[in-house]
Amino acid sequence: MATEFSSIPIIDISPLLGKSDDPKMAEDPGVADVVRLLDKACREAGFFYVKGHGIPDTLLKEVKDVTRKFFALPYEEKIEIKMTPATGFRGYQRIGDNITKGVPDMHEAIDCYRKVTKGMYGTLGKTMEGCNQWPQNPPIFKVLMEEYISLCTDLARKIMRGIALALGGSPDEFEGQRAGDPFWVMRLIGYPGVSTANGTNGLKHDVGCGAHTDYGLLTLLNQDDDINALQVRNLSGEWISAPPVSGAFVCNIGDMLKIYSNGLYESTLHRVINNSPKYRVSVVFFYETNFDTAVEPLDTCKTRENGDRKFERAVYGEHLVSKVLTNFVDL
Repeated sequence: MATEFSSIPIIDISPLLGKSDDPKMAEDPGVADVVRLLDKACREAGFFYVKGHGIPDTLLKEVKDVTRKFFALPYEEKIEIKMTPATGFRGYQRIGDNITKGVPDMHEAIDCYRKVTKGMYGTLGKTMEGCNQWPQNPPIFKVLMEEYISLCTDLARKIMRGIALALGGSPDEFEGQRAGDPFWVMRLIGYPGVSTANGTNGLKHDVGCGAHTDYGLLTLLNQDDDINALQVRNLSGEWISAPPVSGAFVCNIGDMLKIYSNGLYESTLHRVINNSPKYRVSVVFFYETNFDTAVEPLDTCKTRENGDRKFERAVYGEHLVSKVLTNFVDL
């Protein structure tokens, strides 16, 4: 809720990507333009679209199509990869299993996380130990999603290099001990059309996902092109639509980046309401810090506040686990 924004900006990040591994990237005029736009978007809305990201439109579509095919399967088949605490909270959850602030959400999903082996993060990571449960049907599911995860990880890292510059740091600010070994989360989500959700033909306001902020650094959302359902709350409390832009990701910053920026950037509240009779699919990739990183405001951001620190340090893994343990019912 940074400002009273009324729309979400679209940023062509191709100049940034072209120079993202150049040690002198900050001196490039094209990069400087992208950095300025990223800074403005993160300050004013905490949300922005990116185009020119280099991930093929065909792949963006294919991951949504494969996800849709899975959700169209009989419940008995989907439940074969049911999420439980024993699976490290990975796998399928039916409509209503996910709750936001105590209210069941009208969506079904598959949750995926970076693999956490036994003892990898000690007691901190015990809840998340496990590997992903991939559907056997469609057969290409696992290979396709792992390719997509790899591309999204690389893309998010490069965008974060631009955001590091926007915050007055070096391009490497979010690498090394902060996010050089990034954790990631991916949610494949299906939102029933309103008539299906209500068991009637009437159009009612079912909340597909209640108002929330994201947990980590940066989110990349790949949403259906023909359904307008994502809403972002501005400073006045108005819900601003984030309609699909074909071929573009919707990006938003998360709670850890809010801390790193010392509150300069806001992790903005958002929700999903599918008022369409069509079933809506979204594929959401969350790029995070290292799992066991202690996150605290960057020195460059504290300087802007006369050295004051607005937030205490937070350990990302603790933040994630606290959310996971309260986000589901009857598991």
